[in-house]
This record gives sequence, C-alpha cells and structure tokens, in this order.
Amino acid sequence: MTAYSIDTVVIGAGVVGLAAARRLALAGRETLVIEAADAIGTATSSRNSEVIHAALYYPTGSIKAAACLRGKELLYRYAAARGVEAVRCGKLMVATDDTQLPKLQAIWDQAHANGVTGLAWKTPAEVRALEPEVACVKAFLSATTGIIDSHGLMLALQGDLEAAGGMVAFETPVLSAEIGPGGIVLATGGAEPAEITARNVVNAGGHFAPKFLKALQGFPADQVPRQWYAKGNYFALTGRQPFKHLVYPMPDSAGLGVHATVDLQGRCRFGPDVQWVEDENDLIVDAGRAASFYSAIRAYWPGLADDALQPDYAGMRPKLHGPGMALPDFRVDGPEVHGVAGLVNLLGIESPGLTASLALADLVATRLDPAPLETVR
Repeated sequence: MTAYSIDTVVIGAGVVGLAAARRLALAGRETLVIEAADAIGTATSSRNSEVIHAALYYPTGSIKAAACLRGKELLYRYAAARGVEAVRCGKLMVATDDTQLPKLQAIWDQAHANGVTGLAWKTPAEVRALEPEVACVKAFLSATTGIIDSHGLMLALQGDLEAAGGMVAFETPVLSAEIGPGGIVLATGGAEPAEITARNVVNAGGHFAPKFLKALQGFPADQVPRQWYAKGNYFALTGRQPFKHLVYPMPDSAGLGVHATVDLQGRCRFGPDVQWVEDENDLIVDAGRAASFYSAIRAYWPGLADDALQPDYAGMRPKLHGPGMALPDFRVDGPEVHGVAGLVNLLGIESPGLTASLALADLVATRLDPAPLETVR
C-alpha cells in the first residue's frame, strides 16, 4: 500500500466537493479529490431539478439563505465566464386557492427579508398572459430563478481544479480513517490502495458524509448526525410541452412541492415529491405514484391530460431531519464546532446546494483558514 502526505483531501466529487476543491486549489493548496464512483456527480448532484434558486424560502441569517443568495449571482457569473449553459427563465410561485394566500404572502415576505430582487406580484390574468394554462388565485414571479446545465458546471469546476494543479481520483473509496498527530489518515481502496495523511480534509461526501464521521476514529460521537433518506421522484411529460417558466405550488414540510420545471431543451418534468425510505440506493420510480402527481399538478394545471406522465428518475436528499421534524440549516462544521483541526464537514447539503455551491466553497475556505482569503473567481 502506497503511503503519502498531502495538504488537503476533499471527499466527494459532487458539485459542492468540486467547487470546494477548485476554491482551495486556486488559493494555492495542494488538493486531491477522492471519489468512490467512477465519474463526477453521480449521486445527488445529477439527480435534481437543475434549478438556480433565488433564496425565497430560507430563514434570514441562515447558511442556506446567505449561501443561496450569494451563490446564485456567483453561479450566473461563473456560467457566463466558462460557457456553461444557464438561463434566467423565471419562476411563478402560485397559490391555487384562498387558503394558500397567507403562505404565499409569507414566502414573499421571507424573500424580501433575504434581500431577493426581481420579485413581482401577478394577478390570475397576468399569470395567464405568461403561462396560459396555469390556474391560480394569486402568484408572484421570481425573475432571478433559473436553470443550469449541472453536468457542464461540474466539468468546468473539475477543469479549473486540474488547471490549478489539483487532481480527482475516481474509484477511490475511503475504507477507514483516524485522527493522527500529523493530520487525518485515510485508508483508501480501489485499484491502487493507499494510506493518505491529509493536513486538511473537506468532508463533502453527501450521503457518505455522516458515515465517514461515524467511522473516523477519534471524532466525537455526539457530532455525528443521524441520517434520513427522502426520495424525490420525477415524472416526465409526454406530448406538447406547456410551460416556459418554472411553476411552483406552495411548499410542504419536507420539500418544495410537486413543481413543474423545464430543462434547457424546453422539456417539462414534474417533481420531486417526498417519499421517506430506508435505503439510499432505492432510486427506482414507482409508476404507481403517478396518481398523486396528477392530483397535485392539476391544482395549478387543470388541463393535464390522462396518461401524459411517464416515470423519469429519482434522487435522494441527504436529510438531517425525519418526517414531521423542522427543516434544519446546512451545516458547514469546522474545528470551531467539533474540535478536530483541519476538518470541515458539509452536512445536510440538499436543496439549494447546487445554487449555493460556489458560496459554500468560500465558506469552506474560511473554516480552514480563519484569516480572510482573497476571493478567487
């Protein structure tokens, strides 16, 4: 087994791990990303709606709100500079009956408290002018919400990382880990097993992140969060594609509701719903769930035809809360939280993690080095 030392290891080659690794490499750190899969972004990062969120919902002062708001602008700027396709298509937040109006107003108020711009109230007639098939009693438009080519984004981040001297090692699972006097010692498997002593470790493993902490010898047990798995199923629309904007109903306790998104080719899909499961690898869409989708979608699109939905794909949210529990904030835990020098844990990074990725990368950098670092773009 090869043994060597390195300044920084990032665990996980999803969008947040790649963004953090790029940020650290551009700041001059020797950076290695280790990924158990054989490609970038094979889990949560490739199984989402590819939406650039505006920061409408999240509590003011939370990491989610701040990282989403800043990350959105960084992401649009980065996409333009790197030739990654991104479109500010806008999103309609719709109330479909009068009982939902207080919640719609609360989201509007929260968005303004977060500093979101580009918001405008819309009457039902104004909504029909934008989206003739949407039914609602009131809505507002979020003009800064958009969509992005998530795989193109991750390829660009990987390219920047490698251009700055960093590397990605695929098919390199972490088998064991312990906190040693010279850093964190990682035993990795794959075709070329190694023992890596890293002065710094960024734990951006998504679903693997809590498992890594549970296996990390010397890490305080009370800092290891429990995991829950909330599967999100998507259904694709066959036939004519009705929408140019994203259309979102009122959110529920665990997600943003069964919303309509369009991709960069103009195709419409619906989801995700929330299905609590025990197995993180349960990614098959049950066609039987279509009935609940038809009911939810017809609340804002009464014209949805029978048999127009086909099972598409599913994703798994890396939840830090279970059914009926309050939605927690993102956790970006550095040594100031858990006491382990050189370790930053990214935990519970679900939506809006894609939007927030570049801002979270800056936050990781400050956790590793409390002194202000020059902003790298």
